[in-house]
Amino acid sequence: MPVTAITEARIALDAAGQLPEAEIDLATVALQLARIDSPKADWRAGAALLSEIAREAVSRTAANPAADAGDGEARRQVLAALIHGQFGFQGDTQSYDDMANANLIEVLARRKGLPVALGLLWLHAAEAAGWEAHGVDFPGHFILALQDKTGPVVVDVFHGGKRLEAQDLRALVKRMEGAKAELRPGMMVAMGKRAMLLRLQNNIKLRRLQRHDVEGALACVEDMKRLAPGNALLWREAGLMNQRLERIGAALTQLEHALVLAPQAEGHLRIRELVDELRHRLN
Repeated sequence: MPVTAITEARIALDAAGQLPEAEIDLATVALQLARIDSPKADWRAGAALLSEIAREAVSRTAANPAADAGDGEARRQVLAALIHGQFGFQGDTQSYDDMANANLIEVLARRKGLPVALGLLWLHAAEAAGWEAHGVDFPGHFILALQDKTGPVVVDVFHGGKRLEAQDLRALVKRMEGAKAELRPGMMVAMGKRAMLLRLQNNIKLRRLQRHDVEGALACVEDMKRLAPGNALLWREAGLMNQRLERIGAALTQLEHALVLAPQAEGHLRIRELVDELRHRLN
């Protein structure tokens, strides 16, 4: 029996789930997630465009001594000109909630997407150039930080690669959390590669739930589990979705494993009660 595109992509996700953080290729894994969501889409064209972006990043590095020497602002300008200028990527402000904005194949084809999807392209180019960069899970809005000799250069990848200063970040957090909100420690913590990919896929899961597609949302969580098999919250979420679908045996298995992974996690007492209830129902 031939291996389908979805099966092939899930095998790749399983393999990525066993890799240490540093060895995960963001763009490659995101492409596999996108193949599952859009199995008939031309993922090879997306892969070719990712390769072209990487080649151009290397070329522009050689042509910009300041960026190559470690100037974060010069690097921001190079990547903004590359991603948003040459290739024409932009944040989708017109149809932000479109699920295509979180599917890398669609993002590459449409040249627009969510902040985390565009950030992934920035990081793909930065890595090709040999530049240190990371995502930042800022409240309500994914941003990116490029390493500089004097500190990080913070970038809003959704708005053309604009540089964000302290006052911009302060205004952003007030817009997201209210007029009394202020910048506080922990807001600029670097996101790992797995966390970025999970955040990308979480957008699809949430949009499916908004459409009352619990089955589709559960499939999304199962793929997230492949990438992060030790994430107890994902196992818990899968268990609760199975419960909603009246799949009691599956719900029990998932919730029990969540407790094994994180026996003292927040809400664990309620989950233990639910496990006892499900066992009683099965018996």
